Amino acid sequence: MPTYLAFLRAINLGAKRVFPKDDIRRAVEAAGFEDVTTHLNTGNIRFGSRMRSRDRIERALEREFRSDRGFEVPAIVFEASEFAALAASARELSASRPGLSRHYVYLLKDELPAEVAARVEATSGPAGEMVVRDRAAHALLAPGYQHGTVDPLRAAKLLGVATSRNLNVVTGLAERWC
Repeated sequence: MPTYLAFLRAINLGAKRVFPKDDIRRAVEAAGFEDVTTHLNTGNIRFGSRMRSRDRIERALEREFRSDRGFEVPAIVFEASEFAALAASARELSASRPGLSRHYVYLLKDELPAEVAARVEATSGPAGEMVVRDRAAHALLAPGYQHGTVDPLRAAKLLGVATSRNLNVVTGLAERWC
């Protein structure tokens, strides 16, 4: 049975969008998925499914989350092998730019059209560089960046449905789950 990873967007950010990991696990199982595991309380999930369509899997999860929580919870799903490749690419990008202050990976629901990817990459500047690869956009923040803003390069509005994780979470989950 294929293994998938799902990343939930915009949960546990305030008092109204609470979705604890035990409830997430229960909802994923209720949606018919197997061998469900969560990591942290930020919406990182690993599960097995006989379904082959990413779109169908995302719809099934989102339908169950809406039913369970009463609000929309976008799910961004990757096959384990796809996520492992994404993490390897992220490691390579980071290693080729020594001295980065931070590296955030925006996980994208859909691959960006070439013209949108070019607009995202054009947000690069002195604060850092945006690089788009497949279903990920990388915010490679320059030395001296001070943590404080969620979207330091102002590219997030161009990404469509996306959620971000830092490089350590992405590579750690790939090592643990893929």
